[in-house]
Amino acid sequence: MVQSARKKGEVAIDSRLLAEARDLKLDISSAAEDGLQRAIRAEKERLWRIENADAIAAENAYIEKHGLPLAKYRMF
Repeated sequence: MVQSARKKGEVAIDSRLLAEARDLKLDISSAAEDGLQRAIRAEKERLWRIENADAIAAENAYIEKHGLPLAKYRMF
C-alpha cells in the first residue's frame, strides 16, 4: 500500500457524532478519511456520467435497435 503525506486539518463535526464515535472507540480520522474518499469517488462518477451521457445514450439506442453484439455466442 502506498502511503501519501498526511496533513493535519480542522473540520467542523457535529458534537453528538463525535461523542458517539468516541464512545464506540472509532478512529475518527480514519472514518473521516474513508467518508471523504467515498464522497470524492461518488462525485467523480456523477461527473463522468454527465460528461458521457450522450455516448451512453447512443450505445443504449444502438443495442435497443440491433441487440447485443455477439449475442448469438452467449451461452445463457
